[in-house]
Amino acid sequence: MNLSNLKPAEGSTKNRKRIGRGTGSGRGGTSTRGHKGAGSRSGNKSKVGFEGGQMPLQRRVPKVGFKNPNRVEYVGVNLDVLQKLTDQYSVASIDFATLKEHGLVSRNDLVKILGRGELKAKLEVKAHAFTATAQKAIEAAGGTIVKL
Repeated sequence: MNLSNLKPAEGSTKNRKRIGRGTGSGRGGTSTRGHKGAGSRSGNKSKVGFEGGQMPLQRRVPKVGFKNPNRVEYVGVNLDVLQKLTDQYSVASIDFATLKEHGLVSRNDLVKILGRGELKAKLEVKAHAFTATAQKAIEAAGGTIVKL
């Protein structure tokens, strides 16, 4: 064993730039910050979307339309999905917890039952909203609806 055989222990060194450690490091002088300007100074934090004085993309792109902040958005669940749930898991009532358990809705979703498909099972369905066709189909099959 001599000095030419010494190596650092495995995992003890990091493969990264050592900035600001003198000219011999190859990254001395300006320490990769360039010359002058705000970016070369300490404490420089530019705003999100700042493009160096150029008009930012967000302001260049034309604005169109209107986004209603009061819009109520529902997650639709069709009758054929309810029928499939009853066939596979033999449930007698379908509520938010059942739908969430089977991955059809998320925690903060509002559920609307839609009228696609055919429902043969007699179900008690609890949801936030129903379409007219879904309501008729559930009641025609002998089931009941409950609005949450």
